[in-house]
Amino acid sequence: MKVTEHIAQSKGKTRFSFEILPPLKGQHIDSIFNNIDPLMEFNPPFIDVTYHREEYVYQELDNGLLKKKIVKKRPGTVGICAAIQNKYNVDAIPHVLCGGFSKEDTENFLIDLDFLGIDNVMALRGDAVKSEIYFKPEKDGHKFANELVDQIENLNQGKYLDKDLQNTSCTDFCVGVAGYPEKHMEAPSLESDIHFLKKKIKQGADYIVTQMFFDNQKYFEFVEKCKSEGITVPIIPGLKPISTKKQLNLIPHRFKVDLPDDLVMAVVKAKDNTEVRQIGIEWCIAQSKELIKKGVPFLHYYSMGKSDNIKSIASEIF
Repeated sequence: MKVTEHIAQSKGKTRFSFEILPPLKGQHIDSIFNNIDPLMEFNPPFIDVTYHREEYVYQELDNGLLKKKIVKKRPGTVGICAAIQNKYNVDAIPHVLCGGFSKEDTENFLIDLDFLGIDNVMALRGDAVKSEIYFKPEKDGHKFANELVDQIENLNQGKYLDKDLQNTSCTDFCVGVAGYPEKHMEAPSLESDIHFLKKKIKQGADYIVTQMFFDNQKYFEFVEKCKSEGITVPIIPGLKPISTKKQLNLIPHRFKVDLPDDLVMAVVKAKDNTEVRQIGIEWCIAQSKELIKKGVPFLHYYSMGKSDNIKSIASEIF
């Protein structure tokens, strides 16, 4: 079932969903199931599965020269999605990236998803490779997420890259895209970021999931600005509970989001990460309750591969 259909069937009631990471290469899929199992009591209609692009590592050869090698540390997104749908009978939503894919790679990836009965995808540009400062698209790949959305929408209309194909079948993907209440880190302003978000909606995106935020007011203002620009699709808030002192520096640096002073000072004064974890849970519970009062369609939690704190939050909310 499509995300938009799940929203329609909920009849105004806020639902629970979450995002997981594929396990590191060499780990068993049970590591995924062990984190999903405790959250199934909250009846998530869908689970997002991230896609992690290649990384470059350099190996020193016997002659002292360095050899560049491409590695994928977290493969398996498609297989995990198929396993989730088979085991739990809930919709799995794979992330589809511009980075690391040519247009033909993307088409073949989407064909596989369609054959597996996967109805939803998250269309993202993706980050730059860790060894590069700026994002570089693949040769004959997409540079921006709106181009990726356009390709998916073309497949939904039966338009494939090979124009000579006859009697093509149409896919039927529901397409999600990312929104940034505090703007994308590369955007010059929030207004320009919303301008490009609107392009993704015009190309056919059906709903938006936001980057994590810790101040609900920024989400509410973002939603209003989107509405003023004519964006009417559902905007699902993405939440992550803070769990370690290290994240006070890591989250602003990695995701370019602000942490409210009250949250920061509470974490600073905490004696250890056990206390920080509880602070993060309580803060996220308060965020969740306020968002539910405002009638958000879903609360989408970034689990980062661990479900214990998400379960503590969901137990209070759902």
